[in-house]
Amino acid sequence: MKVLIACEESQAVCKEFRKLGHEAFSCDILSCSGGHPEWHIQGDVLEQLEKDWDLIIAFPPCTYLSNAGMCNMTRKNSTDEYRRARIKKRDEAMNFVLKIYNSKCKRIAIENGVGFLSTGWRKPNQIIHPFQFGHSVNKRTCLWLKGLPKLIPTNVVEQDNKRVKLGKLVSSWYANTLKDANGNMELLSKIRSKTFQGIAKAMAEQWGGSQSD
Repeated sequence: MKVLIACEESQAVCKEFRKLGHEAFSCDILSCSGGHPEWHIQGDVLEQLEKDWDLIIAFPPCTYLSNAGMCNMTRKNSTDEYRRARIKKRDEAMNFVLKIYNSKCKRIAIENGVGFLSTGWRKPNQIIHPFQFGHSVNKRTCLWLKGLPKLIPTNVVEQDNKRVKLGKLVSSWYANTLKDANGNMELLSKIRSKTFQGIAKAMAEQWGGSQSD
């Protein structure tokens, strides 16, 4: 099976498909950090969409699509010019997603956080959490699917939550990643956007299977 993992520099999903014998490639404008540049296409993923892929799994940037990012629209001292620019970036981000989803490949998964895609486009087919796949993290992850079944949880574990201000519960993972990034917001974004290994493995096994299947 020929598999394109779009907008992935970590190669977390790509490597799980490779373990099963698939011809999988990650693709991102950034160079890969997963250790296998021979499996990485560095460039614009839109240029790859007309090729004959059996499966595309895309992780488009959520900077302008997530609810966390949209709160900047109403932040103190936010100007009309800033809001117009932000909306333009948001719409461009959604159009990027739609170009991937509407490409000729018949089996596509789009992964993104809770945000504008749910209201500006459509509701996701599924919302998953890392704690359903062996990681004690509570992080809502949306999946928009075309020609694919919903992912089945593989290993539901207890969530490692901590209470923060206003009584809100969040996974300790959020605090740990902030510590790991040491104030580097670009690094923090890269760390938090990496697909959890349990989810990557489930995608490969449930949507790909082995080459001998």
